Amino acid sequence: MDVHYPTQPRAMASAQIREMRRNMLRAPHIGPLTAYCEKLELDGLGEVPRFDPLDGGIHARVLYLLEKPGPKTSRNGDKGSGFISRDNNDPSAAHSFGFHLESGIPRSESLLWNIMPWWDGRIAFTSAQRRLGIERLHELLAILKQLDTIVLVGGTAHKAESALADRGIRILKSWHPSMRVKNSYREKYDSIPGVWKLAQR
Repeated sequence: MDVHYPTQPRAMASAQIREMRRNMLRAPHIGPLTAYCEKLELDGLGEVPRFDPLDGGIHARVLYLLEKPGPKTSRNGDKGSGFISRDNNDPSAAHSFGFHLESGIPRSESLLWNIMPWWDGRIAFTSAQRRLGIERLHELLAILKQLDTIVLVGGTAHKAESALADRGIRILKSWHPSMRVKNSYREKYDSIPGVWKLAQR
């Protein structure tokens, strides 16, 4: 399969691009992860945006774990993509797009996800929701057989470190590439690409 990776951020602003990604959700490298998302939705806790088929899928060796999906990941309505993607049409995704390119890690070796996979229409979350999300991560890690590095992205994601520490996977921690961090904590924001580069072999 020929893969044409976007060269600029915010590609998911295109309805055609979104449809093309949806048509790839049963591809061999992403199908097991799509099934995992469908299982999570049966919990009834909210919509679960899908993994981006242009990422490494089950072959990924680096997992970037962010915090919680936002409105631009929703497939309901006409403004969201339905995916957890560096190509989403929002500032955090656009920053991630650039930092991933800067890291030098092939997209086919990396994967993006969230500690809490459910989008329930709210940015806010409870500690109980965070704990449940961390518990469900172990099902995901059982699928990702080639994983050797997890990058915990943002303070909320950092809270998963102890739960993941005994799996023999290297854990790195970075700050979140959001506008809030960029505008209010510029030193932390500027440190992100250096940490992401450490995920190279």
